Amino acid sequence: MSPERLNKALAAAGLASRRDCDEMIAAGRISVNGRIVRELGSRVDLDTDTVLVDGQPLQRVDQRVYIMLHKPVGVVSTADDPQGRPTVVDMVPDAVRLFPVGRLDANSSGLLLLTNDGELAHNLTHPSFEVEKEYRVLLNEAPDSEALREWRRGVLLEGERTAPAWVDVQEQTADGVWVRVVLREGRKRQIREVAKLLGYSVLRLIRVREGPLLLGDLAEGAWRELTPDEVHDLRTHTPTPPEPRSRGDRMAARSDLRGLGAMGAAAGAAGIAAARQRERSDQQDDRPPRRDSRDSRDSRSETGFNDRPPRRDSRDPRSETGFSDRPPRRDSRDSRSETGFNDRPPRRDSRDPRDNRDNQGSSARPARPAGGHGGSGKSPRRPSNKPPQGARSPINRTGTRRPSNRPPNRRSRDE
Repeated sequence: MSPERLNKALAAAGLASRRDCDEMIAAGRISVNGRIVRELGSRVDLDTDTVLVDGQPLQRVDQRVYIMLHKPVGVVSTADDPQGRPTVVDMVPDAVRLFPVGRLDANSSGLLLLTNDGELAHNLTHPSFEVEKEYRVLLNEAPDSEALREWRRGVLLEGERTAPAWVDVQEQTADGVWVRVVLREGRKRQIREVAKLLGYSVLRLIRVREGPLLLGDLAEGAWRELTPDEVHDLRTHTPTPPEPRSRGDRMAARSDLRGLGAMGAAAGAAGIAAARQRERSDQQDDRPPRRDSRDSRDSRSETGFNDRPPRRDSRDPRSETGFSDRPPRRDSRDSRSETGFNDRPPRRDSRDPRDNRDNQGSSARPARPAGGHGGSGKSPRRPSNKPPQGARSPINRTGTRRPSNRPPNRRSRDE
């Protein structure tokens, strides 16, 4: 058997839990090979070393025992009590030495495990494993929403904030209000102290679950052994963490790693180089012949490019024919210079008729007869220079005549 930590060896032997073994070591109650050991990190081999507890040889346990007890009110959760009060160990058979897993105060009742498996007891009670413990709590009155919010988030208790908890109200009776509380830590009298801090009183407190193990209908004061399946569930619920190594073991491991690292670096470099060389040779063997190998280049140099078909845009045929085969462009300059714009029809707003109209002016109009309005004898109406309503004046603001799009006046002097 290889050496292991003293507290773990004592717990595995069924003496107590690891935490209780640490207290016994610090108190000087453990001696190894005739020497009292007070160092918590000491290591021991139970096969070769002599370990005494209070001057008595340590008895190793060959059989593990797991018992569930429904602890009643008024019983303390210890192996022995200086005040002479009844203990939980007194309520179970004393064929083997057992110790309680965790604690319930004297005024509380409910599920409590007793075992001689110190490793399992350590895993169930250590805060790092965060094993859930469920309680039914009877309060004097229903907590309000603000108190429930603070309880769930955590409150400052003895200078340290409690871990978040699950708290909900279940039912209200004539005696008070039952509340369900689920914790992941186990401080001393935590539920009672938190309720008191929030302004409530705990009338009853019952533990109904620990991890996957349920109290069920076990009567108060009764006990029973766990089934193999329940023990298996407890072990799988709390996996065993790696054992912390001492400083000497860590230094030795580091030196070994340095030596192995130097040797491994050299061997690794040689191995990598050999692997790369093999990979290159394999790749060269698997490669197909290159298309531009030197043999093909030599043959190409002998034949030249005569075997290639002529390019579509070869310069030779273009240089012979030129661009004579192309049809003439529609906007060729030669055709435009010959014909000019004579073939185009005259524009509607040509300047020639408009200039004639402007030169003729009002004098081109024939004079009206004296009796132009049916012989009524009235004087003829003087023609007005004002443009008709709705028409734009040909004279702009600058004094020049605007171009007009109207056709030339038919009543011209030419007629």
